[in-house]
Amino acid sequence: MKRRVFTQGFLFSAFCAPAFAADPLPTLRETPMFADQVKSGALPPVAERIPNPPWIVRKFAGGDGPGQPGGQLNMLVASARDTRLMTIYSYTRLIVYDDQFKLHPDILESYEAKDSREFTFKLRAGHKWSDGHPFTTEDFRFFWEDIANNKELSPSGPSVELLVDGKPPKVEFIDERTIKYSWDKPNPYFIESQARAAPLFLFRPAHYLKKFHTKYTDPAEINKSAKGGQAGGSWVQIYRRLDVMYANDNIDLPSLNPWVNTTPSPAQRYVFARNPFYHRIDEKGQQLPYIDKVIFTLAATNLVPAKAGLGEADLQPRYLNMRDYTFLQKSAKNSGVEVRLWEAGSGSQLALYPNLNANDDEWRKLMRDVRFRRALSVAIDRDELNQAVYLGLAKPSNNTIMERSELFKPEYATKWAQYDPKLANKLLNEIGLTKRDPQGIRLLPDGRPAIIVVENQSEDTEDSDALQLITEYWKKIGIKMLVKPQTKENFRLRTFSGEALMTAYAGVVTAVPSPNTSPKEFAPTMQGGLNWSKWGMYIESKGKQGEKCDMEQACKLLDYVKDWEHATSEDERRKAWDKILEANADEVFSIGTVNGIRQPVVVGPKVRNVPKEGYWAWDPGGYIGLYQPDTFWIAQ
Repeated sequence: MKRRVFTQGFLFSAFCAPAFAADPLPTLRETPMFADQVKSGALPPVAERIPNPPWIVRKFAGGDGPGQPGGQLNMLVASARDTRLMTIYSYTRLIVYDDQFKLHPDILESYEAKDSREFTFKLRAGHKWSDGHPFTTEDFRFFWEDIANNKELSPSGPSVELLVDGKPPKVEFIDERTIKYSWDKPNPYFIESQARAAPLFLFRPAHYLKKFHTKYTDPAEINKSAKGGQAGGSWVQIYRRLDVMYANDNIDLPSLNPWVNTTPSPAQRYVFARNPFYHRIDEKGQQLPYIDKVIFTLAATNLVPAKAGLGEADLQPRYLNMRDYTFLQKSAKNSGVEVRLWEAGSGSQLALYPNLNANDDEWRKLMRDVRFRRALSVAIDRDELNQAVYLGLAKPSNNTIMERSELFKPEYATKWAQYDPKLANKLLNEIGLTKRDPQGIRLLPDGRPAIIVVENQSEDTEDSDALQLITEYWKKIGIKMLVKPQTKENFRLRTFSGEALMTAYAGVVTAVPSPNTSPKEFAPTMQGGLNWSKWGMYIESKGKQGEKCDMEQACKLLDYVKDWEHATSEDERRKAWDKILEANADEVFSIGTVNGIRQPVVVGPKVRNVPKEGYWAWDPGGYIGLYQPDTFWIAQ
């Protein structure tokens, strides 16, 4: 049967890398690591371990082509919680992005979409969990009926991505390989939620977790079989501690990832061993991943650059910054590692967020005046900032999407972002801020000096340097900035409560969207929106908390998001996105600085298929996940 991928509602194209079901399978090769287990009968041969069809990988992002199995890969991590990084890096999902940011089936053999309301998923025949148990629609049924709709495990009910106008989908388990989700109206969030770095998992290893669920097991038995000091707790506590697909710190929980955690927490060293039932092979018939083991070794965050530079990591993408680059380059001469610079995916390396919900009446009125926001933006010399702080390696830009996005237009990056202090002064005078104190600081209508306290929680030297420069730029137009470092908790509390006048933080995460990507981050839809937290809280709580949006220009964004949600074609979604991005650029709801800064990635001399140039971001693609680490290999 040939794979069918429909283009009704969403654009779903067949991935050029995986093979179609009708493609002939290459002659399969046994993995050397498993040869003895196969010989003894402890493991079935590879032909019985992989699904039919498997994903046949024909495209290698690093350009080194099919590799050889074996070896181990060492990485450095900062805490026991970093076991979740293997979930992120592995990037094994029902549906994934490729390196061109197109969506394709991965764990799924195929999926079909009809009018963005009905979605049919087809599993691969013979796909198995890492313990060899069949992976079927029973795992989806268990999640839907016994977790998402269990009032003890999910008091709030199914996740928001599964609700349309507050209503859950109709879920049909057609056979052991076919599931259908349907809503009365379009659900544009559903497919995307599967491809995230932290996805909405729609399935669980039911055969394992049923042992800890009261629908299937007596509570006394659950208590008796619980490990790790959980005995004596409620069944819900025990269950939640064991159902950790994302956190990846329960070594007994079966997995579909390329490598499976074998080390209980806490530990100083975590060993992830290859999954014998993994569903991908290469065009030569070799089961992936190529690498036998991935080792995570704990190290203090501030020591990671030194250790990576000395060659203690075979691949080190995390806990490195541009400030480490010179040192890493020097160290590389002796250790043999290579330092590659990928483009960091963020709307702005550092952005300033005027709080449109500030408690201070005078400041709130000013922050809501578009002329004030524009004045602050055009007062920043982004070219000088780029050279002085970011070694000229970034691009001056608003806090907006990046050029890699198919939705990008140059004006999104440049509007109200030119350096023009004369225009800034003109705008401030127009507002009426014409009086100044003896130090040249403008006076607010109530006579107070215009001193903006900018709160931040970053410890990065670059951020401090950038804020220092912006302080100088704003001083020239009569606005004084004071930077106030905060703990993460205080930062959030003061922002959400309206005490903070302005915050400094990273730019938008949704930096390379497609028309089908959620635009929520660009509108007051979430409490986490630093410039409109109370409006976002109102939306998230369905009117129970926060404040209803009362600023026309911002409220229009909510209308545009609704247009996107109700759209039934990609063209309609693109038009909604255009309106959202145009409004953000023109209204300067946040003030960007530069984006496209470089992220150092240290690669050992024997590691192959890691791209020379890449895109480094949380979403889409889970940092290195976009480039399929299961295809990385060690040259022996």
